[in-house]
Parts: sequence; structure tokens; C-alpha cells
Amino acid sequence: MRLITSTLALFLSLSLVNAASVHDHAAVAARHNRIGLSLRETSLDIELRATSSGVKRCINRKNKNSNSSSGVSSSASSSTPAAVKPTSSKASAKPASTPKPTQKAAPPAPPQTNGLLVSSACGGSRATKQITTISGPNGHIDWLNCGFESPGGWQPPHVGVHDIITESLSTALQNPSSPFQACGKYIWLFEKYGNMHDIPPIIMASFAMQESGCNPATVGGGGEQGLMQITKEKCAGAPGGDCKDPEFNIATATKFFAQTLSNSGGNILQAAGQYNGWHIGLTKWAAFAAANSACCRCQNNGDYLMQFFNGWILNVNAYSSSLPLGKYFNLKVCG
Repeated sequence: MRLITSTLALFLSLSLVNAASVHDHAAVAARHNRIGLSLRETSLDIELRATSSGVKRCINRKNKNSNSSSGVSSSASSSTPAAVKPTSSKASAKPASTPKPTQKAAPPAPPQTNGLLVSSACGGSRATKQITTISGPNGHIDWLNCGFESPGGWQPPHVGVHDIITESLSTALQNPSSPFQACGKYIWLFEKYGNMHDIPPIIMASFAMQESGCNPATVGGGGEQGLMQITKEKCAGAPGGDCKDPEFNIATATKFFAQTLSNSGGNILQAAGQYNGWHIGLTKWAAFAAANSACCRCQNNGDYLMQFFNGWILNVNAYSSSLPLGKYFNLKVCG
């Protein structure tokens, strides 16, 4: 009986212990839940902390999808365009930059042909690359003689001394058939005085070829002297009174021509014509008037300018029978 009683008491004690253990586990679990809840951050806490720390929140994908389905983009609904700062009417009226005043266009340069100025009352120069009987690189005879056959007479186009095309005198002499072989002994004088007065030496040598054939002993019908056929009033100061002295003759003629060129405003056509007796207003009828007189050679050579500018200064013999330059040939009647 005692044994049964002891056994029953032991069983009851063990049952009480087990029951107490079950209740203790529940308490522990409850404590753990309370601790977890106290440590867990809510989504609102995370959002508030992210906002305060400057971290950008992710876009609510649910809202994005709903916005897209309604036809409005999420970027448009989630952001507002920056407001444009209005400008005052005064600022709007003022141009961004003030344009510079338009400069007046410069007048066009005169047309040129082969380097020759061609603007004149007689139109274009009608210059040709090849030399023909009535034209060449320095213009057509009717242009050089502009006005010669009109009542108003000769009105030379204005051409500067460096506008015309010339051959170098030293280069010309390299050609054995050059007409300037006749001037060979005096080339240094033409170069000396031509360069002194800024005149191409071949121009002065061309005067000598046309006036005397480069013969220093030549005396003209009116008493003209030497290579350059200078007139007697220019002979003052000639060495020993010899106006035909080559250096004196060339020096005097070059100085005279340089002055004539200056007086003509730098017009080489006018100055060259005047050297041979032409003048502004000269008509064909006046130039040829002496043809039937006792002084036939007192005529003005109607082909002079053509022969000078498209012949001599280009190293071409203007009197060549193979290519006679000109169209009047009015001196032929003089025999």
C-alpha cells in the first residue's frame, strides 16, 4: 500500500513539472515576439529615414502600372516641369546681339583681259593672245585708236605703264632674230635710264627702233637727232654740242617721256602717242592731211599705237613683211 502511494506521488510530481515546462515555453515565445516587434522597423519608419537622409525612394511600381494603363506616363505624373522664368518686355524687345552695320560693297574692279585694263568709252580691249595684223595682247587697233575715226577724235583708254604686257629687253636679246639686236650696244643705257624713271627699258628701246632703227646717226626731216629723234630745243647741254651722243640722247629722251607720262596722269597710251605727235582729239582726217603735200612724211602714222604696243614692246618687228601690223599704212604713199 505504501509502495502504491509513493509511486502515485512520484507520478503526480512529474506531471506537475511537465505542465510547468509547457507554460514556461509559451512565456519565452511571448518574450521573443515582444523583442522582435520592438526591434522591427515599419515601412513608414524606413520611408521617413530614407527621406531625411536624402536617399531617393524607388518608384511605386503598382502606381506606375496603374498610371500607364490610364494613358499618363509615370514620369509626367511624378515630376512637374520647371517653371520658365518670365522675361520682361524690355528684355524681350532687345535683340540677343546687335548686328554690325552692313558695309557698302566696293565697286567692282574694271574687267581685265590678259592683265590689260579694258574699261573705256570704246568698250573692251578685244585683246588676243596671239598677235594678228590688227590685234594682240595689248588690245585691238580700234581700241588703241579709240575715237580716231570719229568727229571727237582720239580718246585713249586709260592704261597704266605697268598694266601693259611687255617683254624683258635682256630676254628679247636672247633671241637671235630679235629686232633689238640692232640696239645691242646701247642696251645698258636703256636699262640704266629706264629703271631710273621706273619705265620698262624695252619701251625706250622701242621708241629708238621705231624712230631711227636704233641708228645713232639718224637725223629726221625736221632736224630730229639721234637714236631717240629728240628735237633741237632739247639738245642744250649735249657733250661737245653733239645731240646725237647715245647716252645723252637716251637720257634726255627718257627724262622727257617720264615727264610726259606724269602729265598724262600715268596713261601710257596717251604718253606714247604724244611722243610720236599724237594728241587727244586727233582725227584720222587731220592725221592724214599731209599725204598729198610736199611733206608727205609729216603725216601721223595711223598704225603707230598698234605697231608699238603689239609689236615692238613684245619683241616683234612691226615692219616685218610677213606680218605687217596695222590697217591704214598711210605712210606707204610717201615712197
